[in-house]
Amino acid sequence: MEALYLVCSIFSTILTSFTLSLLLPFRLLLRRLFPPSTPADAIALYEGTVWHERRRPVHHSFKYSVRYALIDLDHALHSPPDHLSPRQARDIARTNGPVFLLTIPPSVGYEQNPLSLYYCYDFEGSNRCDQYTMGRKSADMLGSWSMRTNTPGDTLVVNISVKHPKLGDYFTASLTANRVSSSSVQHALFFWLMPHKHPRYGYPSYKEDAMERDRNLGCCQAFATQTDKHQRAEQSRDPNFTSAMNQKDRWFRWRDAKWPWC
Repeated sequence: MEALYLVCSIFSTILTSFTLSLLLPFRLLLRRLFPPSTPADAIALYEGTVWHERRRPVHHSFKYSVRYALIDLDHALHSPPDHLSPRQARDIARTNGPVFLLTIPPSVGYEQNPLSLYYCYDFEGSNRCDQYTMGRKSADMLGSWSMRTNTPGDTLVVNISVKHPKLGDYFTASLTANRVSSSSVQHALFFWLMPHKHPRYGYPSYKEDAMERDRNLGCCQAFATQTDKHQRAEQSRDPNFTSAMNQKDRWFRWRDAKWPWC
């Protein structure tokens, strides 16, 4: 039954994206006739390349082209769905200035965004502080994530590395992008099908390499039940571990997957 649900979900996504793609020219025409009230400088567009490398337990690397939007959350009409509001971001980062969100916006009814960064600043005159928070859908909770980025300008650079208690420095990723003039670019057209794209489209041998990696990796014993064992061990050593995990000001939040993926 679950397989049927997944097939229906895929079919629904394809149908929705196809229909909204056909309506896209009409949306662009309406935007030209009735320009949105969002300030032009509230959204900056970037185009570049993402590079992924996983060293262990099986080496694998690839790169693909991406397009990102840097959104001034204080001046945008609405915060993107399933993201923090500027007030929530400031509360977490303990800052009092502007908040910018780097993300891939949804396109024609579909969203697939492996990374979102929040740039939170203090007002001028105080110690300015850059803070970032990240959302990643598939990774265990044992790795120590290190992130570095520049202040977004004409260029944008993000470097990520992960150190695992068992696998060591096993994962690195980078984003390098250049700012694109947004004065004559329609955002809906710029991001058309961007969330739908996959590395396999720009990497011909991606499928074969992925299948070979999966055969060598098996069920990924390095990660299997590691998180639960780690949490049970911590709880046995520290009675307050459970309550600490449920603190209100923690920087992550669990959410159930939407149907039919739940």
